[in-house]
Amino acid sequence: MNKQVKLDDYEVGYDIPAAIGMDEKDIQTPCLIVDLDAFEKNVETMRAFCEKTGMRLRVHGKMHKSADVAKYQIEKGGGCGICCQKVSEAEAFARAGIKDILVSNQVRDPAKIDRLARLPNHGARAIVCVDDEANVADLSAAAQKHGNEIECLVEIDCGAGRCGVTTTEDVVRIAKAIDKAPGLKFAGIQAYQGAMQHMENYDDRKAKIDIAVDMVRDAVEGLKAEGLECDIVGGGGTGSYYFEGNSGVYNELQCGSYAFMDADYGRIKDKDGKRIDESEFDNALFLLTSVMSHAKKDKAIVDAGLKAQSLDSGLPKVFGRDDVEYVKCSDEHGVVADPDQKLKVNDKLRLVPGHCDPTCNVHDWYVGVRNGKVETLWPVTARGKAY
Repeated sequence: MNKQVKLDDYEVGYDIPAAIGMDEKDIQTPCLIVDLDAFEKNVETMRAFCEKTGMRLRVHGKMHKSADVAKYQIEKGGGCGICCQKVSEAEAFARAGIKDILVSNQVRDPAKIDRLARLPNHGARAIVCVDDEANVADLSAAAQKHGNEIECLVEIDCGAGRCGVTTTEDVVRIAKAIDKAPGLKFAGIQAYQGAMQHMENYDDRKAKIDIAVDMVRDAVEGLKAEGLECDIVGGGGTGSYYFEGNSGVYNELQCGSYAFMDADYGRIKDKDGKRIDESEFDNALFLLTSVMSHAKKDKAIVDAGLKAQSLDSGLPKVFGRDDVEYVKCSDEHGVVADPDQKLKVNDKLRLVPGHCDPTCNVHDWYVGVRNGKVETLWPVTARGKAY
């Protein structure tokens, strides 16, 4: 379904959760709402950091999967482009007008490689990660077949233990193969340390990134010795961007969650021991839910259960209140402890999701609100694009 049509064609409560101009209290739940003031502040905070440090910002589209959000981050937040994880995700962004896209992952399936090679047909720069020399020939063949260029980053496993090579020798070997391959361009290094992003202690996170920075510095020097320059030395996330941004080695950040935030990121501390959702970024994304039953005096039952959110990083937090607590859920129900009976049927609560990325992935729309009114609706452009 093409969602880029007039919202007037949609019915509230069936196609969309709200209409522009509607009061927040009338939004259909459960749904995702974005506090636009907080979102805009977060985007500006990251833009200002990148301007100060001279870093490029390649915002991570896998977090929100929305072309509208990505365009705002590029136009207002100084983003040079986006990264995402899947080829179909990249295609959705390219078809929506995003012009500079990194698939920050390996692409090995022949059909997916072919689709990646056609990404420039939509007017987009196509970049991909490589950690195996055997992948180079397949990418080259597809690029030549379609008369396009695919740019490649050699991925370093700098601590996450997933994809990537671990030695400078391997980085140089793969980079040389890319540089020689027709239809390909060696563009630099991918080095994202994902395993430490949610470590609560600032010094613990820094220790992990220090290791990554040393690995990347060695690789960059090794490549220079072979006459290979890196246009992109990319990595960094919401929990570490200030480390990479001040490293003198990285030149491109790949932050995603900073724009929306979630409960898990809210637990980590800055250098002064303050939670980053207090000192750096505000909660902008909420799962809006309604009380549907209060038959039990000590608890309210809400309509946001497992199907409306991801619990991989824990339960959501009730925003702005300490008198009630979201304590458990099943498929379609959430249980909110309400010992003082403060809630009543049809009351609405803003929940801060435990993990924004997979929670966003199960919704079709974001409802942008400001001052208690619906100001905009953004479709989740790449919803379901998981291949």
